Amino acid sequence: MPTTPRARLAAASVLSTLFLAGHALAEDPPAPAGHDMSQMPGMDMSKPAADTSRGADPSPKTTPPAEAGAAMGGGMMQSPFGDYLMMRDASGTSWQPDSTPHEGVMTMAGGWMVMGHALINVVHDGQGGPRGGDKTFVAGMIMGMAQRPLGGGTLGLRAMLSPDPFMGPSGYPLLLATGETANGTTALIDRQHPHDLFMELSASYSHPLTRDLGLYIYGGLPGEPAFGPPAFMHRASGLDSPEAPISHHWLDSTHITFGVVTVGLVGDNWKVEASGFRGREPDQHRYDIETPHLDSVSARVSYNPTPEWALQASWAHVVSPEQLEPDVDETKETVSAIYSRRMFDEGSWTTTLAYGHKSLTHGPSLSAVLLESALKPDPRWTFFTRAEWVEENELAPGVHPVGKISLGAIRDFAVASHVKVGVGALVSGFALPAALKAAYGGPVGGMAFLRLKLE
Repeated sequence: MPTTPRARLAAASVLSTLFLAGHALAEDPPAPAGHDMSQMPGMDMSKPAADTSRGADPSPKTTPPAEAGAAMGGGMMQSPFGDYLMMRDASGTSWQPDSTPHEGVMTMAGGWMVMGHALINVVHDGQGGPRGGDKTFVAGMIMGMAQRPLGGGTLGLRAMLSPDPFMGPSGYPLLLATGETANGTTALIDRQHPHDLFMELSASYSHPLTRDLGLYIYGGLPGEPAFGPPAFMHRASGLDSPEAPISHHWLDSTHITFGVVTVGLVGDNWKVEASGFRGREPDQHRYDIETPHLDSVSARVSYNPTPEWALQASWAHVVSPEQLEPDVDETKETVSAIYSRRMFDEGSWTTTLAYGHKSLTHGPSLSAVLLESALKPDPRWTFFTRAEWVEENELAPGVHPVGKISLGAIRDFAVASHVKVGVGALVSGFALPAALKAAYGGPVGGMAFLRLKLE
């Protein structure tokens, strides 16, 4: 679809319709006949069940397979991928800790369990120094999920849209960020690219094999292959920050892939999975659906040893990811650990540590490390931080290790049932090698933002 005013208007209409539908879910619709909705209308998905330890599993193994997809434990939704609760699921098929607060509004529609979630930021961005800039833009996501029992297993559907394309092909200023082109001719340097309007349109089907073992298949156009930790806008430690990590293209840049098929084997607290997917990053037409081509492969092992921890290791061979360098392939590896726990009466704390490495067929091998954390002492306040170290080869000739740290906070105000408006800000500092200091000066970056959140 070309980026004409008509296309933009149509896309805006889609986004508006989905948001209004999500807001309607928040108005506590009446329960359809035949379903016990005693816990559904006012359900607060940000609060895990009182005891999510495996010794007090709220979704016992005796749940009949045909009912597993709609089973509720402590007021929470069963995962469409296996016999565990949905708060373990993050972006694509990735895992986060079982104790992670799950945000969303649920209801029943016939035989379907439906959930909606939205997070929209209006951001004013200021990046200092000679290579910085200023811009006001809108970013975020609107997400809908549905699942139902089918044939002894569970059918799942997921759709996610983003307003990012409306910021234009120049994206927004973000010092030290590198990655794909968004206009088809120029690489974005010191800027973050906009994501596609369609971030995910996927379906999955899971089926139990034994009492403790299940199999699933997942496909998306677009979707996310089995690689890396959860994408940054879905990680509980990172979703509150309106800026993308500069390590994005080491850890989770495959989260929007136009063509992916994943098969996974799931145990009680472990999972192995493999994907075939299209390696090329989305092109400059951010409103369309691109042709799938499964030319790349990935594999991931995930393990949640306790409700507070989620560990993963993954590998991928990505064919021709960059439009401007079509003869360059990448081999990538990641390992990550996510820790999440309840804090105080209604708070939480989540931290992610991740390492990524990529080897280029015609270029150097490059590494990145990310450490990010979010503390919510109560439903009103969120404090977040992110520290990164990245080996870059696009900022200037040669390989240059650079660093960045950001600190921020948000104050949320409840404006309706399940709807919050937040006011936030962040500030960023940078560590630069001597070879880059003259080009960048001594920059400081910052953002001020308003957030609309449906949870």
